[in-house]
Amino acid sequence: MKIKTKLRLGFGFLFVVVIFFGAISLYYMNKISVSSKVILKDNYESLRYARSMRTIIDENELPLSETAALRFAGQLHMEQRNITEKGETMAVKALEDAFRLMTGKSIGLSLQKQALKTAQVQLRIIDELNMNAIVRKNDQAQQGVERAATYLITAASFCFIILFSFSVNFPGFVANPLREFSEAIKEISRKNYKQHLVFNGTDEFSELAREFNAMTSQLNKWENSNLAKLQSEKLRIEAIIEQMQDAIIGLNEKKEILFLNQVAGQLLNMNVKDIIGANAQELVKKNDLLNQILAVSGNDKPMKIYADGKESYFQLERREITVPTYDEQQDQLLKQSMKTAGEVYILKNITQYKELDEAKTNFIATVSHELKTPISSIKMSLKLLDDERVGGMNVEQKELVQHIKEDCGRLLKITSELLDLSQVETGNLQLNFVKSDPRKIAIYAMDAVRFQAEQKSIELELISRNDLPKVNVDTEKTAWVLVNFLSNALRYSPGKSQVIIQIIVVGKNIEFSVRDFGKGIDEQYQKRLFDRYFQVPTDGNNKSGSGLGLAISKDFITAEGGRIWVESAIGEGSRFCFLLPIAD
Repeated sequence: MKIKTKLRLGFGFLFVVVIFFGAISLYYMNKISVSSKVILKDNYESLRYARSMRTIIDENELPLSETAALRFAGQLHMEQRNITEKGETMAVKALEDAFRLMTGKSIGLSLQKQALKTAQVQLRIIDELNMNAIVRKNDQAQQGVERAATYLITAASFCFIILFSFSVNFPGFVANPLREFSEAIKEISRKNYKQHLVFNGTDEFSELAREFNAMTSQLNKWENSNLAKLQSEKLRIEAIIEQMQDAIIGLNEKKEILFLNQVAGQLLNMNVKDIIGANAQELVKKNDLLNQILAVSGNDKPMKIYADGKESYFQLERREITVPTYDEQQDQLLKQSMKTAGEVYILKNITQYKELDEAKTNFIATVSHELKTPISSIKMSLKLLDDERVGGMNVEQKELVQHIKEDCGRLLKITSELLDLSQVETGNLQLNFVKSDPRKIAIYAMDAVRFQAEQKSIELELISRNDLPKVNVDTEKTAWVLVNFLSNALRYSPGKSQVIIQIIVVGKNIEFSVRDFGKGIDEQYQKRLFDRYFQVPTDGNNKSGSGLGLAISKDFITAEGGRIWVESAIGEGSRFCFLLPIAD
């Protein structure tokens, strides 16, 4: 029996067991559902009609008004169409007669009152009949549920025993031959080419065993020849390249295709065997992707290629192949040098990491957006708490409220930075370019942090000319960068010091700079200062932020066509700067 047939029979058996258990489950679940519906359908409506008629006669005096009589008659008519229990017909008939007496124009008041009592009695009878029916049917339904649960537990136990037995025994049909093959292959790896396998039958394992035995015989013949050794090494290298998950293209010094693995062939839509040895310069005329790969040099941007049924991202790496050569000099000494023997192009599939990065960005954007609303609500509540009209607070309570305000502000700043970061990473950053006065941007930023500066008695000084040329930028984003520079400067500056904002013309650009006189930044941290989530280690006196402010500042300035950097030395303070081009 073929392995495919065995697998089909095995999985078919599993399928039948699952269908059997599912059918039993659906059958009993349907019975339970029907039993539950019957209770509500048969009796609940009768109770509702009786309650409505009782309400009408309780709320209205005799004789009944025309409106009340019509409402009562409507409910009575619906009850007549919903008789389900034994004895309910007589009660409804008696109720109908009583109603006829209650609404008769020639009937005396005393007879109407007797009819009213009769109607009330019949309504109670209808209630009792239906309530008893509900209890009875509920008991029946409960018994049905218990029976169904018993049947389901029995069926589940039966199916579990069958499936457990199947899962224990069936894998042996495939696993045992594979284990023998694995052990035989391990012997082959130890160069024991006399290893043979014996399988009785006509399935694929028997055929594979015969082919395996033929292979070991050939390997035994090749073992004692140098050609076999060379061929083995060549095949080993080719196998390594072929099994690589990355697309690999090798060219020799003549720009001929030296090797090409299957992944690269699939990406280029080329037959690997047909293009080995072909000239790459001729192939690029017919294949745009190959032309793009060979033309790219020193570009870190991922390439977008349609692969695996979707748009995938690949990182291209180009490596030069060099081999040692030996030149004989006049003094008969050999001098070793390196000679280019070709190039290797490697396309690494980074689609998974790109998707994960996009998922991370979307998650950060979603979480940040959702956090802004409750944080803003908390800030509003704190503002109300601080209002004397709500109620007074003692000194300790005011300090606690102030600390909460600071933490809320910090959280709101972090969420805003995360939202800005997600916009940059997803390419959704929107810039509103307008021609702006650099001094106005700086003054706006200084006004935003002036209260913070006054709390630490720090002087803010602006140095610039009045007739500065305008810059074509997003005013809000540029001011945000300056505010971030100033906030950092105020945070790390000592009290009663000075922060200098300077704006000067440098060639065809405007340079903005913020200078503080704090302790400065160590040189080892300056290169990473604009990296995302990086924070300079502190002594604990200054509360650090999210590590995103400077990274987002760099993205804003770069998007506006500018450049950003820092100048700092320990004990001399720091100077954060950025350049923006002058508007035409």
